[in-house]
Formats: sequence, C-alpha cells, structure tokens
Amino acid sequence: MHQKAVEREAQVKERVAELEAKLRLRERQLFGRKSEKGSNQQETQSAKATGEKRPRGQQRGGKGHGRRDYSHLPAKTEVHDLPDDQRSCPTCHLPFEAFPDTEDSEVIEIEVKAHRRVIQRKRYKKTCCCNSTAAILTAPPPPKLIPKGILGISVWAQILLDKFLFLRPSHRLLADLRTHDLDIAPGTLTDGLKAIAPLFTPIYEALAEKNRQEDRWHADETRWFVFVEVEGKIGHKWYMWVFLSQSSVVYVLDPSRSSSVPKDHFAGAPEGILSVDRYSAYKAMAKILAITLAFCWAHVRRDFLGVAKDWPPLEPWALAWVRTIGELYHLNHLRLEALEQPELFAQRDQTLREAIDRMEKTRQEQQKDPDLHTAQAKTLQSLEEHWKGLTVFVDHPEVPMDNNKAERGERTPVIARNNFYGSFALWSGTLTAVLFSIFKTLELWKLNPRLWMNAYLEACAAHQGKAPDDIRSFLPWNMSQAQLQAFSASPRTNDTS
Repeated sequence: MHQKAVEREAQVKERVAELEAKLRLRERQLFGRKSEKGSNQQETQSAKATGEKRPRGQQRGGKGHGRRDYSHLPAKTEVHDLPDDQRSCPTCHLPFEAFPDTEDSEVIEIEVKAHRRVIQRKRYKKTCCCNSTAAILTAPPPPKLIPKGILGISVWAQILLDKFLFLRPSHRLLADLRTHDLDIAPGTLTDGLKAIAPLFTPIYEALAEKNRQEDRWHADETRWFVFVEVEGKIGHKWYMWVFLSQSSVVYVLDPSRSSSVPKDHFAGAPEGILSVDRYSAYKAMAKILAITLAFCWAHVRRDFLGVAKDWPPLEPWALAWVRTIGELYHLNHLRLEALEQPELFAQRDQTLREAIDRMEKTRQEQQKDPDLHTAQAKTLQSLEEHWKGLTVFVDHPEVPMDNNKAERGERTPVIARNNFYGSFALWSGTLTAVLFSIFKTLELWKLNPRLWMNAYLEACAAHQGKAPDDIRSFLPWNMSQAQLQAFSASPRTNDTS
C-alpha cells in the first residue's frame, strides 16, 4: 500500500507539473512578448552593472544617417524685410544701404486642399448648309475613371492608398477629408470601390502567374474575417495566404486553411523550393507537387524557448540548444559573406556542415536517454521529423534558414485586421487581397505606389473606365530602367555631406 501511495503521489506531482507548464504556456500566449527581438547583450550587461538605463534614440558617437535632401521639392520664395522704422541708424537716422545678398533658410510645409475641376467644353455652331454635319459640335469630355462619377482619379488614388497601403479604416479617411471641406458619403466610397475593383484583376492575375513561374518561394497564412454567409462555411473566419517570390508578392483570400490553397496556387509551377513553417497543409501539397519544403529554424528555436519558459528545470538544456541554433545562423551568415570567394566559401561551407553533423549526433544521443523528459522528447522528435527540410539551406545557400520573409509579409493583414477587423463583403475581401498584392510587389521593387496608382488609374480612365488591353508596361519586371527610375520610391539619394 505504501508503494501504491508513492506511485500515486508521483503521478499527481507529474500531473501538477504538466498543468503548471500548460498554465505558463497560456499566460505566455496571452500576456507574453510577441516579438523575439532581444536587446544588445553588451548594452544589457553594461546597464545592469551601472544601474543606468540606456537612453532611447540616436546615441552619441554613433554613425548618423546624414542630412536629407529636399531640393527636389518645388520652392515658394518669401522675402522678409526689416520694418520701415528699422532701416536707418537709430542715432543719426541715416538710411541703411541694401546688402547685395540675403540670408536664406528653408522650412518644409505641406498644403493639402480639395478643389473642383470646372470643365468647360467649347461648343461650335456650323455655318454651312451640309446635312452630314451636326448643327452644334462640342469638345469631347475628359476621361473619367467611373462614368458619371464626380470623384477624380487623385481622390480614388488617395482612398486606395489610405485603405490598403496605410491600413486606415474608411470612416477615419472620410473624417480626415471633411477637415479639408470635402464631405464624401460612405455609400459613394463603397459603390466606387466596388465599381473600380475589376480594374486590378488583370494586374493581380499577372502577379500570380509570375509568382508561379519562379522556383524559390516563401508562404504563410493568417486569419482574416469576412462577414458574409457562405453555403457550407460555418463562422466568418477566413484565411489570408501570402506567397512571396523574388519578383512578386501574392495574397490569396480563401475560406479554407487546407492544402487545396497552395495546391491551386502552385498548380503547373516548375520544381522549386518553398520556405514554410511546419503546417501540415504544405506537407500534403509537397506530396503531390514537385516542390521541396524548406522548414523554418526560427520555429525550431521557438520550440526550445517554449520548453525553457514552460519547464524551468529544463531551462539550461533548452537554452543550450538555442545557443547551438544561434551558432548555426552565425556560421551560415559567414558562409554567405564569402559567396564571391570560392576558396573561402568552401572552407566556411565545410565548417557549417560539420556543425550540422554535430547537432544531429547530439540529438541522436539525447534521444537515447531513458530519463528524457516528455517535453524534451517531443521537441527532439519534431526536430528529427523535419530534419531533411531544415537542412535544405546547406546545399542551397540561396535559401534562407527561416521563413521570416513570409511572416513579415503577413504583418500587413494582421495590422489591417486590428484596424478595421476584416471585410464585410466578398468583393471587398477579394479587393483587399488584390491591392495587398500590388502594393507589396511595388514595395519589393522599391517603386512609389502613389505614382504607379495614379498612372494606372489614368490609363484605365483613358480606356473608358476599363483595364488597359496591354498591362505589361505596369508590371515591374517588364519596365525599362527609365520607367523604373520614373516610378522609383527614392529617385534621389540623401545628401550625406
């Protein structure tokens, strides 16, 4: 009976430890830091030693960014003169003589003002008696983006940028415009967005096709709410998928988080490597398509950090693995620095491969330990199962060790979801994915989205409110160097003198 009591006590203690670990996990998920970015270790140690907190902002002695050059902005010259009673000597009252130059300074100002374009179309009356000629001729109207619409291209460009690039809720934009004496009805904005949404479909399809044709990708997904009733769909939770390649970024809105989404997107794609997390949908897709999965080391690192936080007695073991993974990142970084130096690259490549072998042997040895904790065993088992995908970067240096690019790509829908919660119509959700794709691709090419949007909407207006028949000149990879420079987000470099 004593032995049974001891066993029961051991089981209770084990169960309590599991529940405490689960509680720490839930508290970390709810209240813990979302960012994994840590402070500089040397600065942290110095602050602890002196008891002083490091001040924020640019540090004394640090390398600055140089002065910004605003000479490209148009200038409005203002002449400021001395008052009449101060232009003479206060003692003898003789007048001062004007100095040949001025003391100049600059102040940057922004002037935003809504205005009406009053279009006066000239009319002509015929003076002949020819029956084939109309009695009165009128000059043709200027092109409009929306037939009979009162809002011009600049207004719609501002609305699209504000909503889908700067991620501001529509009601805030309308409130902002009212401060400029422009009162737009919410219904006008909604109907207008619905009318111009089809204009971007050809661009989106071209981005998706270009994305599919390449052979290196990143993918991730996050939830997105669409408040519509769809047959067979329970609830309003949809998913915003993102697929990044070297030339394009494509967002796909779908009610499902299943493998059908990446399967459909990569259907017909060539062989390539897709960087992903360990979600099962990608594994199911890889069994059908000729795509190799490269798993993310950042997620593996999170596994060990989770063990350290949830199981304090296992913290030394987990942090040792975290340091080993950090060393792996460092060795790979050194290898990539030597890509243009074959001999040095070969040496560093060999060093990296030896570190990988040591890590694998360590894992195998620890898995043989009969006293291995369940949390340790689970983490090492996951490492073993995904080892092939985790080591893809070794033979393919161009493949990153993590999937952080895709996770950064999902910041856009996450921030938008926090700001305006989702989409309240299916067409609105589709337009959201389309414009997220366009703006992120322009950002990838370092192009100014406002310049591009104005040019594209003007082309649509010239085509009677429809998408141009030939959109190739609006795709970054088809642009000439002169076009890229014209649409460049940073056509001028900063003055560092």
